[in-house]
Amino acid sequence: MVEMPTAGRRGLLRSLGRVPNAWQFLRRWPVIPLLILIGLAVCAIFAPQLSTQNPRRGRVLDRHIPPAWTEEGSTAHLLGTDHVGRDVYTRIIHGARISMMVTLIALTSGFILGTSIGVVSGYAGGWLDEVLMRIVDVWMSIPFLMVALVLVIVIGQSMATLMGLLAMLAWVHFVRVIRGQTLQLKEMDYIALARVAGASSLRVMFRHLFPGIVNTAVVIATLRVGQLIMAEATLSFLGAGIPPPTPAWGVMVGEARAYLEEAWWTSVFPGLCIFLTVMALNFMGDWLRDRLDPRLRQL
Repeated sequence: MVEMPTAGRRGLLRSLGRVPNAWQFLRRWPVIPLLILIGLAVCAIFAPQLSTQNPRRGRVLDRHIPPAWTEEGSTAHLLGTDHVGRDVYTRIIHGARISMMVTLIALTSGFILGTSIGVVSGYAGGWLDEVLMRIVDVWMSIPFLMVALVLVIVIGQSMATLMGLLAMLAWVHFVRVIRGQTLQLKEMDYIALARVAGASSLRVMFRHLFPGIVNTAVVIATLRVGQLIMAEATLSFLGAGIPPPTPAWGVMVGEARAYLEEAWWTSVFPGLCIFLTVMALNFMGDWLRDRLDPRLRQL
């Protein structure tokens, strides 16, 4: 048996000793999700500079070209082409911009509406709280996909319709959590002192209560982004979302479902982008919850 030299053993032990430190670092900081989200942001911001083709136009003669690393692939189309010859890589890059823009606009409106209703409901109490909570219960019992499909048939398929539907979906999930947080905070001494000092109800809610619940609202928003991206992709897949030929990940998956056997890449790559983005956002939401809530903060 050949023994390892002393210097080699020390180097190996030193390398093994770094493994727990690296694992601890990855547990404390969301490095991988952050890299995924930074890459998504770069693609969304610099989509025209990063794309190599026109995302809306293609050549029928170039339909279903495989990815560049396959035997029949072409370096002109890194991730291949779809059923009408459009470049999949370019459409994924531009789809990141469309998906993030629609989702963030819908989430912002939902954040403002849901947080405001939650604070007002929790602070006011009484009949107003009861009415608002019953409205939330009724709203959450409505089947979203059915309503979305009916509205698209009545109003028509457009970007504005999609953003409105996602905003309708986003706000209710803020109300219950923010209301519960407000019920807890309004019994604190500093709120009682603000009332004694003559502060109006509006000032108490948005000057004293809101800073105490904003961390919770941010965590909810982070977790909801991934779910809204999934909702946007689902609606686009069903033909009730972003109208083609606008590139969006859900649209790409929906268009490619008829060609899975002959052109798997047209649905796998946009589906993988949806999976990675939603996973990264969920991990970021969990990390923010652990960091902002002292009861869950990891050592």
